[in-house]
Amino acid sequence: MSEVSNHARKTLDILRLRADTPGVKNRNHLNNAGASLMPNPVIDAVIGYLRREGEIGGYEAAAEANSSLEGTYDSLATLLGCSRDEVAIAENATIAWQRAFYSLSFAPGDRILTASAEFAANYVAFLQVAKRTGVSIEIIPNDASGVLDPGALAKMIDARVRLIAVTWLPTNGGLINPAAAVGQIARENGILYLLDACQAAGQIPIDVNSLGCDILTATGRKFLRAPRGTGFMYMRKSVLETIEPAMIDLYGAPCAGVDRYELRPDARRFETWEKNYSVRLGLRAAVDYALQIGLENIEERCNYLSSKLREGLREMPAVTVYDIGAPLASIISFTVEGWDASAVMVYLTSKGINVSVSPPSSTPVDACARHLPPVVRASPHYYNTEEEIDGILEAIAGLRAKDKRKL
Repeated sequence: MSEVSNHARKTLDILRLRADTPGVKNRNHLNNAGASLMPNPVIDAVIGYLRREGEIGGYEAAAEANSSLEGTYDSLATLLGCSRDEVAIAENATIAWQRAFYSLSFAPGDRILTASAEFAANYVAFLQVAKRTGVSIEIIPNDASGVLDPGALAKMIDARVRLIAVTWLPTNGGLINPAAAVGQIARENGILYLLDACQAAGQIPIDVNSLGCDILTATGRKFLRAPRGTGFMYMRKSVLETIEPAMIDLYGAPCAGVDRYELRPDARRFETWEKNYSVRLGLRAAVDYALQIGLENIEERCNYLSSKLREGLREMPAVTVYDIGAPLASIISFTVEGWDASAVMVYLTSKGINVSVSPPSSTPVDACARHLPPVVRASPHYYNTEEEIDGILEAIAGLRAKDKRKL
């Protein structure tokens, strides 16, 4: 076991963290890239607020909790290394990303540079804007290990590049794209840089200044362990001042008279008046919980558990692991010979083990280039145990002792 692994195991009180996580009593939850198990402080924040709404009314509960709700922006700013005025909260990461992307202007001849493993929800938006405006979408080549190649990106830069938009940790394959190296190239050339950090938030440390991104979007439900229906966006102040949201309402752009409006000076110009306050408090609790543990500690623990699982799977002759790059994230994608990915998931569910299936459509460019089938996706988090990793490995090994028929 490596020194890093030992450090992570000594630093985190796994028994306490699991005592904070009621879901571990029911399942071996290895679907954290989908939606993590929420800890008690997050659950209590959501339920407590909803109970208070029922007791005194929705508007009244929001007014009573105003200080705590405002603190969500401070917590997110600490997580991201930015100012609270550069943070907007959204219903999910897709909406946060869309609000930023669709507020940009494009013209025929403009170029959007993106990664081969870009998430499909982003890629279809590129296609739509290309259809509407004539902008071209170009894939940044990968290096020999399958990681986005910064050198190749640098050679693609010219005056027509309007946007570099990259997914940092794609939805499958363990890949970690060199987000900071991309940011350096973007800064040197004065090009807008949009970073999708959905799988990064809560798994690894984030510093938007070190990353060099102008816009970053992420979700709460994945490794941050927040409720579903939560997302957020960072937008650098210098960029914020130049962008008007594609859609506005009276919260983001209050009326300044019968014939004019004034955009809010902060990133909340991208928000709307009506909000789900309960899950916002859950998001704050989740961010504070992660910050208390320490993102460096979380990253180390995730590295240890995912490496243990990945290495165990690679030792099985009937298993193919599709992860590429180095270092690798806590997302492991694999198939089992003779079994559909969906059948493997059903089998593991019957054993009390949560995983998911990632279809080729989730990363269309990468899946086409690598001829990917639907893959089983397992994603350990810091509250998982070595015994749970052993449990899924034993279950997968048990598949080979069974008839190869589909479940």
